[in-house]
Amino acid sequence: MRSAASPDNLYGALDDEHRKGSRTFPSRLSFPRMKFPKFFLASALLTASALVAADVKPDLPRIPEKTFNVRTSGAKGDGTTDDTAALQAAINTASKAGGGTIEIPAGVYLSGPLMLSSSLNLHLASGATLKMLPLDRYPGGTSRGEDFLSGADLHDVALTGAGTIDGQGEPWWPFAKTGGAKRPRMFKLNKCERVLVEGVTLKNSPMFHIAFSGMSHVTVRGVTIRAPASTAPVPSHNTDACDVSGRTILVEHCDISVGDDNYTCGGDTHDVLIQHNTYGNGHGVSIGSYARNGVSNITVRNCTFTGTDCGIRIKSDRDRGGVIENLVYEDLKMTDVNFPILIYGTYMAKEREFRDLHKLTPEIAARYPAAPLGKLTPVFKNITFRNITATASPKHRAGLLWGLPEAPAENILFQNVAITADLPFGIYNGENIRFDHCTITTPDGINKLSTSNAQVTVTP
Repeated sequence: MRSAASPDNLYGALDDEHRKGSRTFPSRLSFPRMKFPKFFLASALLTASALVAADVKPDLPRIPEKTFNVRTSGAKGDGTTDDTAALQAAINTASKAGGGTIEIPAGVYLSGPLMLSSSLNLHLASGATLKMLPLDRYPGGTSRGEDFLSGADLHDVALTGAGTIDGQGEPWWPFAKTGGAKRPRMFKLNKCERVLVEGVTLKNSPMFHIAFSGMSHVTVRGVTIRAPASTAPVPSHNTDACDVSGRTILVEHCDISVGDDNYTCGGDTHDVLIQHNTYGNGHGVSIGSYARNGVSNITVRNCTFTGTDCGIRIKSDRDRGGVIENLVYEDLKMTDVNFPILIYGTYMAKEREFRDLHKLTPEIAARYPAAPLGKLTPVFKNITFRNITATASPKHRAGLLWGLPEAPAENILFQNVAITADLPFGIYNGENIRFDHCTITTPDGINKLSTSNAQVTVTP
């Protein structure tokens, strides 16, 4: 390790600081070689240990073996007729019969909002497209923004098949910046259990595509979700692909590229497995910003990210936090990603110097004021990043781990992580942060780690 001081003097200075009880780590580190040299803080520090990835196997819906074809209920599927009443009639008939599969054969079905029921599988056959009515024909328009497929307090619900739901969202997206305007979410469920979304293509929702809250036993599998990036010539806004909060959640084998979060969850979310997914445009696999009642036991593995704004993002702030812990991110590949890893508790900071995360320096981070600990203070702890390769897009940093002064991020392990970026990996307000067999590659003269108020261990 090289800095203005010799290696021996640097080690001594660190030991002196630790004996004084300081949490300060040198704010600028320069590594002349691509791999980190061997370095340990004082032995009093705990050793970050790797967490074990969890397997999550939600219970699948139990759907009665009855079929109800929407054509029997009068649906035309001709692309011009409003089929809302016929589609809802098929759902109501199935519900009265105790549930079953609503079969939507090939065709183009225009529809307004539909209310789902328990023990129901909405099945879109190959060649079937369910289109949300355009904005000028959608009931309530931007004054109500009624969700398209919705339900609450249901059980055993499925959306399956090789067909497509098209939100025709382009006319809605500009209203994201209009106060008071409301936009529908494509598939909204609340407090439901045993839910499956499989095989379908969802595209161009006016707002979120999948928005589930307070759920139990959810599987999203083999789903394709598409909307333009938030930076596209015609950008989509708030078109999150998969917002699922609750317990026992599996998201796998999906292909996702949208204009906001590729996946996100809020507080009171536990036991989540995200695996074998392909991510393009979007804000990454996220947690937050609201995390009240905590988030824990989440595994993200065997996923690829290409051109994504963030790879892994955990965001929160003092008025919306909770304990976010026991997270595993492993076997991930990221290419041309703005922020491969981003964890911070200052999401709502108003001061400009704290908002531009790529220009954040140790000196700026150190100026962020402390506040009393409270029930809504975000706490990040016990997180493992393992077997990850990433390249950041030009003029972006390798990553950022920024805890609060009163609640430093703690027990964070980076193991076999290789990131190439123009700007360094920032670690501000952290305790027991360990880099084990990692490589952070930056241009000559740019520090690979940038730290403030952080206890860090680096091993080759």
